[in-house]
Amino acid sequence: MTQVLEAGLTWTGAEFESGIRVAIASNGRIEAVGPAAVDAQRTVTSLPGLALLPGFVNTHSHAFQRGLRGLGEGFPAGAGSFWTWREAMYALVDSLDRASLRRISARAFTEMRDAGITTVGEFHYVHHQREGDFALDNAILDAAADAGIRLVLLYSFYATGAPGRPLAGGQRRFATPRVDEFWRQADRLAARLNPDSQTLGVAPHSIRAASPEQIREIHGEAVRRGLPVHLHVEEQRREIEESLAAYGRTPMAVILDAVGDAPFTAIHCTHTAESDMVRFLAAGGAVCLCPLTEGNLGDGIPSLAQAHAAGGHLAIGTDSNNRLAMLEEMRWLEYGQRLHGELRGALPDARGDVAPALLAAATAGGADALGVPAGRIAAGQWADFVGIDLTAPSLAEVPPERLLPGLVFGAGNAVIAGTYVGGRWRASGEPPRS
Repeated sequence: MTQVLEAGLTWTGAEFESGIRVAIASNGRIEAVGPAAVDAQRTVTSLPGLALLPGFVNTHSHAFQRGLRGLGEGFPAGAGSFWTWREAMYALVDSLDRASLRRISARAFTEMRDAGITTVGEFHYVHHQREGDFALDNAILDAAADAGIRLVLLYSFYATGAPGRPLAGGQRRFATPRVDEFWRQADRLAARLNPDSQTLGVAPHSIRAASPEQIREIHGEAVRRGLPVHLHVEEQRREIEESLAAYGRTPMAVILDAVGDAPFTAIHCTHTAESDMVRFLAAGGAVCLCPLTEGNLGDGIPSLAQAHAAGGHLAIGTDSNNRLAMLEEMRWLEYGQRLHGELRGALPDARGDVAPALLAAATAGGADALGVPAGRIAAGQWADFVGIDLTAPSLAEVPPERLLPGLVFGAGNAVIAGTYVGGRWRASGEPPRS
């Protein structure tokens, strides 16, 4: 049966409006939106204390890294780095089994729901409990089902520790040494996906973990299958140095050469050269930023002027999940650019407003990067919404015309009353199902 929601305010793509009705079909898709979206015979569920936004889309997550929370924040030997943090991550990997990975991941996914996230792109590379068994892959699917979150499993290929170097230590639990074996495992997982809430994408981890030839082969097959492709690109300067030494080109140039200037989603692009970015954007690529993780790891601040000017090429992820707060990710996407450029209003839309552009990156931009019909409150999209508590203290005296910037720049997870995924409500704070 169709359900019909009428919130106190609903985001229509340009502003919050009252009196908007959203009809949701029994398959979890939006049937119609608008004041006349439903006839008089249908029962309307009134939600006067809520504002509805499109559900936030977390384009890039490593759910298991939620287990690192509180670790790696002491520096007895002096300043740390991404590379010293990585050793703590490998120690966590060595401790994981199927039960603990499912538990930690379900906790991360549940916290995402509390942060308004309804879809997650899980960049999954911890494949093995014992070398070669691929026993940990199913745990991610189970954890997403426990939390009731929409999942795009970005199945990761990981064959080397750096260009020309074998896997070592904890990296061996990531191993997918051959492309044909990688696709066999991906097909096995695809058969287990819940078609109502889970889809597949592929993720050659980076040029540190995959050769240009392997990236070309995986990308080509993914395009043939209609699957999204994601890669880590130029988060750290050392990655660029290793690429120049091995290939004589930057990582972005190596990847674009390998895929024939075809589109993919690049995670981070912290140190991407302007000329490479122009080429990448011309190919239709998307950039996924993870501001809280990039800040925590001291990666640096990317230059986003080109990607922002191109329109629709930005997405947001939570990466290490050290802090799960999508509103904070949005504001720090803007604040990082303000600090870098010593200005205010770094990522405005055509009207000069910043908050709508940040919301677009956290919703439609991520959905497009993941190939999911979500991120917009429109007919045919999944009925995935964030319910904002209009009575929350941090929103007191904020009128509807200022609600979006009030949320992005002045509120946190406490204003999120709950989320709908496929038209099914979950109140914030509810534990995972398993």
